[in-house]
Amino acid sequence: MSIQTANNTPTPFVNDWNVHLYDHRHRYVSHLATDLLKLLHPQNGEHILDLGCGTGHLTYRITACGAEVVGVDSAVSMIERASHSYPTLKFAVVDAASLGMSEQFDGVFSNAVLHWLKQPEKVIEGVWQALKPGGRFVAEFGGKGNVETIISGICEALDEAGYPENQSFNPWYFPSIAEYATLLERQGFQLKLATLFDRPTPLDEGKNGLRNWIEMFASCFFQNIPAEQQEKILKRIEKKLHSKLCQNGSWIADYKRIRIKAVKPN
Repeated sequence: MSIQTANNTPTPFVNDWNVHLYDHRHRYVSHLATDLLKLLHPQNGEHILDLGCGTGHLTYRITACGAEVVGVDSAVSMIERASHSYPTLKFAVVDAASLGMSEQFDGVFSNAVLHWLKQPEKVIEGVWQALKPGGRFVAEFGGKGNVETIISGICEALDEAGYPENQSFNPWYFPSIAEYATLLERQGFQLKLATLFDRPTPLDEGKNGLRNWIEMFASCFFQNIPAEQQEKILKRIEKKLHSKLCQNGSWIADYKRIRIKAVKPN
């Protein structure tokens, strides 16, 4: 992992998703969404928007019941992979903070995406506009306290290595239930379900699980750091967190998830 700029000055981070790494080492992201799909309960003939569809695996699963699904994601690499894997489905590159959909849907579905979006009011407004009256919004994402142990380990290691300013590159928004519920209700949604729960999640690749997770999801913290220093910091993070998050040679991420279901009134 190497992230640098020409003049070593901080720059806004854009996640250049490694779709091969995502599909082959982080398949649990879509595999763990089975219960969320049950909550969505798509029906034959319904029109569903998969918001932040990634490489399209869940988009495809939603179609199994006969629903028509459109998958959108802001990452070009994700949409390219999804379109290649599922050429008969509809995918588009769309920023969730400015949805502006020209059609309306019976349901908007989102898994493991909303914690990447630091303008939640704009996202919720876009979802509202994309839904038909009576339509439902079903989502799961990182909530308050999500990967708190991992973040602490990263920040401590950056501080010790002389890069405390890189802590400000944290890309995530992990709200409480009260905070997110308030935003939904302020928009006009009727909240049907809101829960925050622990979901310790085994990471793939055994002893390299944490390192691979950081490379996939937290590489932004390493902006402007020379490659040799990045390696030293990664080893420091692994050492700090081994006793807390490593069990029998495998890493366990300290996930906390929010799950919501909200309805746009008729």
